[in-house]
Amino acid sequence: MSNTSNIDIARAIYLSAKDKDGADKAFLGDVVKFLVRKRFLHRAGDILLSLKKIINQEDGIIIAKVNCAKTLSEESKKSIIDSIKKRYSAKEVVLEERYDENLLGGMKIEANNEIIDLTVKNKIKKLQEYLIRKV
Repeated sequence: MSNTSNIDIARAIYLSAKDKDGADKAFLGDVVKFLVRKRFLHRAGDILLSLKKIINQEDGIIIAKVNCAKTLSEESKKSIIDSIKKRYSAKEVVLEERYDENLLGGMKIEANNEIIDLTVKNKIKKLQEYLIRKV
């Protein structure tokens, strides 16, 4: 028996709800009944997160989480947003800025299931690997 993933369930909910208006409460009740009947209710939180990602993707919205050692300037935020828009052909980018005192410097950006590691620690590690290969 195959397992149904949260993403598959979220995609099915999205496709079913796509043509319905917001006032269709019966549809929502059917979704909840389905989750209960299939014993997926405990996975509802993860399913909702997957559904949110699908909706954002369809609307051209990228959520980017930026871990940084210090507050980003407005110019840096604009640069990150422009780069992500270009990279993923997004209409809109929402930055979620998080401060990490363990970072020496730089930043780590998570967007669209990809991690862009621009931290000082990662750069030092890459330099070390390069130097070891050259010796």
